[in-house]
Amino acid sequence: MNKKELLEIINNGENSGVEFKRDDIPPEKIARECVAFANLKGGMILIGVEDDGTISGIKRPNCEEWVMDTIFGNYIHPRIIPYYEEVVIDGNLRVGIIRISTGTTKPYVLRHKQREDIYIRTGSTSQLASREQQLRLLQDGGLLHVEKLPVSGSSIKNIDLRRFEDYLVRIIADDVIPTSPQEWLKRLKSLDLLVDTEFTKNVGSIAGILLFAEKPGDFLPNSGVRVTVYPGKDKEYNTTTDEYIDSPILELQIPVKQRGRKYKTIEPSFFTMCLNVLKAFISHEQLGEDGIIRERYWDYPQEVIRELLVNAFVHRDWTNANINRIEIYSNRMEITSFGGLPNTLTLEKIKAGQQYPRNPILIRYSRDYGYMDDRGMGIRKKVIPLMIENNKSEPEFEVTGDYFKVILKKRN
Repeated sequence: MNKKELLEIINNGENSGVEFKRDDIPPEKIARECVAFANLKGGMILIGVEDDGTISGIKRPNCEEWVMDTIFGNYIHPRIIPYYEEVVIDGNLRVGIIRISTGTTKPYVLRHKQREDIYIRTGSTSQLASREQQLRLLQDGGLLHVEKLPVSGSSIKNIDLRRFEDYLVRIIADDVIPTSPQEWLKRLKSLDLLVDTEFTKNVGSIAGILLFAEKPGDFLPNSGVRVTVYPGKDKEYNTTTDEYIDSPILELQIPVKQRGRKYKTIEPSFFTMCLNVLKAFISHEQLGEDGIIRERYWDYPQEVIRELLVNAFVHRDWTNANINRIEIYSNRMEITSFGGLPNTLTLEKIKAGQQYPRNPILIRYSRDYGYMDDRGMGIRKKVIPLMIENNKSEPEFEVTGDYFKVILKKRN
């Protein structure tokens, strides 16, 4: 960094990615800011700059050694290796620059006074992470899979054993089917669909309830999806429909004795139910080219909608209390999955085909049923090309720390 670039950063003041510090403050205070940056999106700390932007300069002669050995060696865990440099402003007036990238082994903690505190950057300040934020950091760091957490008030009674047996017999062709309550418990717990807590045994996990409970919303308020249809191009008080869809993710089929058929669906998957509801608002029938047979035309490719619905539920952050949304306007459709992107995943990486298994249990079952493939290329190879082919426009993406939204333009 040169002098001009540094002065421009200082003139812009502190923000979510820049912090000013004197070099005579206790090392734990600088360590706190480093931890907060590493737990969010990274940032830089300018040592030798006052809160108001006045450049006071570095006073200590061994600032780099102090930063590396004292601050990062004694106060921060897991270990972070920052990039450090100094810029001379005038004469002997120096400013130290600590650059911290977003960490891959979150959560990072400040070790001080026999405590380990987790900080996160909020605007231009660093604050102790809330319980929900700590869960997300543990999840991002791969130390916790939220889908394995217990769902209060649930038990094996809320797991639809018909669906689970259908999975064992039809989907994975398991030769050993449980025949007693004890065997069912053992099998469900071995797959993390039931878990034990300190006070209660055999509680449904988030994954178990989402996949196999008859009504997941009875136990998980953020399950399901809210479908809202507006008559115009903007949100309005009056809606064409406002409906909540709640069902287990997995379909249920039963054996049948019919020529050419071994099974028939008696309860569709959650994704099929969503498409059936959306059908009335984003498709229409008209005479085909022969002028005799009526055909159904969709405003958006069904394959695109299905792919985005699966992604919205399989990859979402289940620590976020919001319900996923589908909003339909006269000129577009918006599908919102709540929770930011996990760890270091970015929109550019998603478009390139990279993936991060935030919910490996949900992913495994979705792949077993054919709802998604193993390559993680749905956005790149399906959503974008099909939207260009059918609607002459690429989907738009809106990514924040709280949600991931895909906007599809309606076909003319």
